[in-house]
Amino acid sequence: MAIIIKTPEQIEKMRIAGRLAADVLDMITPKVREGISTGELNEICHDYMVNVQGTVPAPLHYGAQADRPGFPSSICTSLNEVVCHGIPSDSKKLKKGDILNIDVTVIKDGYHGDTSAMFCIGEVEEYKQRLVNVTRECLYLGIAQVRPGARLGDIGAAISKHAHNNHYSVVEDFCGHGIGEGFHEDPQVLHTGLAGTGELLKEGMTFTIEPMINLGKRGTRIKKDGWTAVTRDGRLSAQWEHTLVVTPEGCEILTLRNGETTPQLP
Repeated sequence: MAIIIKTPEQIEKMRIAGRLAADVLDMITPKVREGISTGELNEICHDYMVNVQGTVPAPLHYGAQADRPGFPSSICTSLNEVVCHGIPSDSKKLKKGDILNIDVTVIKDGYHGDTSAMFCIGEVEEYKQRLVNVTRECLYLGIAQVRPGARLGDIGAAISKHAHNNHYSVVEDFCGHGIGEGFHEDPQVLHTGLAGTGELLKEGMTFTIEPMINLGKRGTRIKKDGWTAVTRDGRLSAQWEHTLVVTPEGCEILTLRNGETTPQLP
């Protein structure tokens, strides 16, 4: 599969899809609280996407294979040691001290918008908040590398350097990806790498950056449901994600939430 350079018309459709994905996170934010189940959060998001936005929840039934069913929910809810692709459940009620990633992907007029954010439930211990904060910094340090003439390895190098400087590990089993009419297109966007290596970035490329940063070791395993990825050592993981387009001057974040500001970066 070759990298698809998007036309201005396609980028405008992605801009709309990205805004709608961000709107889902804005909508659900005040509802993410102690006592609610991840299943309830999924139901609220599904209803909003389908009946309010008129979008299609891209994860629902995605990725069916002979040895596993398609993803059963409209969002991913990855709680504590879950790295990604957590399946919402009515039995998983949020507790004070939990950290939760909600990953939203919508399809509008044939184009995808993909984003995720972390939520801390009530007051959390300082080490949990620090993991969440550093992971968000990793995302924005990766974004800061994106411009025509840069290389994919620059993104991974910036992310991994910051994670390792803070004594965290970077998940290597999952990565960011090209996006557009396809949910997952080329290129793969690794969150580790060497600066100055990899695919050359060009205006019109669209992709996600979505670092998964672990408190312990980088290893993951897939649970018996065929989807849920958890840390092998059972320690916490955090993730943030945005969809970007490469512009003549740098990049545009297509999934910015209302009031979102860039964190202070080292």
